[in-house]
Amino acid sequence: ATPSLTATAPNQVWNWDITKLATTSKGVFLMAYVIIDLFSRYVVGWLLARKECQHLAAQLFAETIARHGIEPGLQVHADRGSAMKSDTLAQLLASLGASRSFSRPHVSDDNAFSEAQFKTLKYQPDYPGLFSSELHGRGWLQDFFGWHNDEHHHASLALFTPADVFHGRVEEVRAVRQSALDAAYHAHPERFPHGPPRVPMPPTAVHINPLVAGAL
Repeated sequence: ATPSLTATAPNQVWNWDITKLATTSKGVFLMAYVIIDLFSRYVVGWLLARKECQHLAAQLFAETIARHGIEPGLQVHADRGSAMKSDTLAQLLASLGASRSFSRPHVSDDNAFSEAQFKTLKYQPDYPGLFSSELHGRGWLQDFFGWHNDEHHHASLALFTPADVFHGRVEEVRAVRQSALDAAYHAHPERFPHGPPRVPMPPTAVHINPLVAGAL
């Protein structure tokens, strides 16, 4: 069945995946586990390890859910990797009142948000390409996720940052931006042939495979 999920606020739907990071040792990879909040694209939790492991995945979710104080009702979406499908993680999420959703086999678009985030990560100008150690990898990822959450003006969020949306700062930031636009309009109205400019806002709902045609 085609998975279909909708988030209208932070911490309703999380999606996650694991990506390989190459090292300076041929054939040796580090595994980056990354959990993203669907509504805000905020990275709520991550870890780096030398292997893909169901117990590490369960540990990451237990710590992340506790840190964010998540109430029962969370939906967790992932592809069909062994760590994602494991009984260990299933039992943990069930005990915390969270449900699971999975991508269809061989359909990458079902987990497009995680794939897009990994592309952003690996196409950064300072991406090392090869990591010399786990310490090197963790240091770089810590800086990247800090930038991604707090400084990255996300195109799909109307150039708000994931942190703005996740922490409910959208209206505050919108007011500052609108004030700047109003000042520009009053100073040079001739530059705005379509009238006073308005600040674009992030979507009010984010979907994985929306059931309603035309949904954003």
